[in-house]
Amino acid sequence: MEALPEFELLRPRTLAEAVDARAADPAARLLGGGTDLVVNIRRGIEAPGRLIDLTGVAELMTIKADAQALELGASVSLADLAANEAVRAHYPALAEAAASIAGPTHREMGTVGGNLCLDTRCIYYNQSDWWRAANHNCLKTTGQMCHVAPKSRGVCFATFSGDLAPALLVLGAEIELVGPAGARLLPLGELYIGHARHDGSGGDGKRYLSLRPGEIVTRVRVRAAPGLRSAYDKIRIRRSIEYPVAGVAAALKREGGVLADLRLAFTGTNPRPVLLAGTEKLCGGALDDRVFAGLDALVRDQVMAMKTTFTPGHYRRRVAGVLAKRLVTRLFAAG
Repeated sequence: MEALPEFELLRPRTLAEAVDARAADPAARLLGGGTDLVVNIRRGIEAPGRLIDLTGVAELMTIKADAQALELGASVSLADLAANEAVRAHYPALAEAAASIAGPTHREMGTVGGNLCLDTRCIYYNQSDWWRAANHNCLKTTGQMCHVAPKSRGVCFATFSGDLAPALLVLGAEIELVGPAGARLLPLGELYIGHARHDGSGGDGKRYLSLRPGEIVTRVRVRAAPGLRSAYDKIRIRRSIEYPVAGVAAALKREGGVLADLRLAFTGTNPRPVLLAGTEKLCGGALDDRVFAGLDALVRDQVMAMKTTFTPGHYRRRVAGVLAKRLVTRLFAAG
């Protein structure tokens, strides 16, 4: 890694100051814990002239959690989120996801907003400057081709690897964004626009967030669904530090011997976190071979098999399916 280039660091104390600073310079980068952004700056992937440090904004540090609802500020640390007793009791998938991120020191620095807006990555993008240059760079940087899919015709296949997003997606989370035009609230899934299949008019691994110019992620909200059980698990090459090869969040509701609700979301596989579509068709009966066969088919159809890590893409997709079945089996048995 090279020494950091020169930049200006702004430290707003209120949300209004942060929004004004962002509006004044839309090219400025927002800084949480810096566990991803600062590494990218050192690698020469990014060279912002101005950083806006949000960790001093008290309005973004809130954790409110009980059996009815959850509210998280964007600057809440991953360590505080993982350790919060109310989150652990009522939203276990989220606490488990937070506790699984990187290592203990990273979790002390990393934030909710940073993990939700984590840069997409692949084995051709997240490398040193000389390594990327030797490979003629890539579409996500200054190159002309996506090395993951050379025939993609300008579509970047870098994958999203944040752990909090899938856990929040199965909980039905909403996200609040604040910018020069005011605040807006949208389903969390609408924040992510990176698709592996599209006609070129939408987003991909390079353009993967729906943030408008000057907008800041401020908080996440969840309304609890009675009887919904949740969990999170992932596979990574090393037990700490590494991003997931595949991560899975599951939530389900059991009524007697009937699977009444089933939600699954994946990370580390596609240019966006994937909330699996079609799971409602697997509900209404027992948790049996029909459900597992249907789940396999949905994973094969919606989880990408491109090689964006050092593991084969087909291995990642198979691991995702296995993790999903394990979580569903465990949650159903606990109900």
